[in-house]
Amino acid sequence: MLKYVLKRIVSSIVTIFIVATAVFFLMRFMPGGPFDGEKMTAETKKNLEVKYGLDKPLGEQYKTYIGNLVKGDLGVSLNTYKGRTVNWLIGYSFPASAKVGSLAILVSLVLGILLGIVAALYQDKWPDSLSMFISTLGVTIPSFVIAAVLIYFFAVQWRILPATGFSSWKNYIMPVIALSGSSTAFITRLSRNRLIDVMKSDYIRTAKAKGLSETTVIFKHALKNSLIPVVTYLGPLIASILTGSFVVEKMFAIPGLGREFVQSVTNRDYTVLLGATVFYCVFLVVANLLVDLIYVVIDPRIKLDNTEA
Repeated sequence: MLKYVLKRIVSSIVTIFIVATAVFFLMRFMPGGPFDGEKMTAETKKNLEVKYGLDKPLGEQYKTYIGNLVKGDLGVSLNTYKGRTVNWLIGYSFPASAKVGSLAILVSLVLGILLGIVAALYQDKWPDSLSMFISTLGVTIPSFVIAAVLIYFFAVQWRILPATGFSSWKNYIMPVIALSGSSTAFITRLSRNRLIDVMKSDYIRTAKAKGLSETTVIFKHALKNSLIPVVTYLGPLIASILTGSFVVEKMFAIPGLGREFVQSVTNRDYTVLLGATVFYCVFLVVANLLVDLIYVVIDPRIKLDNTEA
């Protein structure tokens, strides 16, 4: 176990380094700069570039950035939040993304697993067809389309829910539904297909032969093994939802990290874009590592020490 964790930590550090390097140079090679959209004289622009070290050779800028990154310093916002550090910006905006994202993940897991169980138990019958129809809609319709439809009906036409803001529990309903639509559909399919296979296993037949009820067989014996594909999907799901959905946060005016990421791209705010990307990367590799460790809890037959990183 320890050997595996150490290997994954090393590979995660390498991954973060590669991502940070790639994004750094890609941004520098893009036309334009962080001060091009602002009305200022050439002298003022030059002074700002000197202040933030953008006048130095590219190699020196990269060396400085990596050195600061190792120390946990993500730099200062160039134009989005002047004078604010990227560390402060992430600490300020991430909790909002985490609140909405946690609820969306919870809804996805509960509804997805329940719909998957219903579909598996009533295979090829109308509950199965209905669950698969709902999951197909969830997979094919993008989250921003779901968000737009929700806003139009519930906020504009019926005036039941607020379209923007983050001050009441009602503000969470539409963003959570929009964010959880696709993941709920995907988890439904994973749960259904895996549970159908597990229910055909010999140990399930043995459990039924012992006279155990259908509920006991499913929830005590079958469900645990059928969740392995869901756990596999859980790592990237947590990273993508908790760190914020770019378009959905923008549409509902949620002050989350996704919205800041979009603004940093629009403003060419190098440091914010780099910091948010690195944060996403760290979150993803940590989530995937935790998922691998959860495998052992769900299925003790999996030996991490013999698993290739």
